[in-house]
Amino acid sequence: MDLKATIRSIPDWPIKGVIFRDLTTLMQNPQAFEESCDILYDRYKDMDIDKIVGIDARGFVFGAVLAYKLGIGFVPVRKKGKLPCKTIQETYSLEYGEDTLEIHEDAVEKGEKVIIVDDLIATGGTVGATVKLVKKLGADIIECAFIVELPDLKGRDQIQDCKVFAITQFEGE
Repeated sequence: MDLKATIRSIPDWPIKGVIFRDLTTLMQNPQAFEESCDILYDRYKDMDIDKIVGIDARGFVFGAVLAYKLGIGFVPVRKKGKLPCKTIQETYSLEYGEDTLEIHEDAVEKGEKVIIVDDLIATGGTVGATVKLVKKLGADIIECAFIVELPDLKGRDQIQDCKVFAITQFEGE
C-alpha cells in the first residue's frame, strides 16, 4: 500500500508557506492505519524495550497502539499544563512558533529502554525537546520513530545522537 498517498497535504496551513501533512486521513483509512501500526510493531517486536514515549497528540495514537501490541507501558509527553503530577519541562521552537512540553518526572526510570514515537518529524523541535526530557530522567533512547519525515527541514539535526526511523518521506515538496 502507498501510505504516502493516504496523507492529505494542506498548503499554507497553519501559516503561509507551510505545507501541512495531515495524517488524520491515513488514520481514517483502516488499511493504511493498520499497515502503519504493523510496520512499527514489526520493527520493534524483537527488541528489548521497556516503554513507548508518545508525543502530544498524534504520537499518542501510534505510540499507544505500539505499546499495546508490544505489551509494554506507554508514556505521554504533553503540552504544558496538561499533566496532573510533578513534571519536568522543555521549551522548543518549531517552524511556526514556540511551545513547551512536559513529562511526569516518574514516567521513566534510569536505564529503561524507550522508543519515542510521533506522527511526523519536520524541523525536529518537538522530538528534540522530548529527547532532552527523556534523557533528563535517565532513560536510554533506542530510536525515534515517525510515520513521516520531511528531510528538507533537517529535523534529524536536532537529535543527532538518536537513531531515526521514518516509514515514509516527503522530500522537496
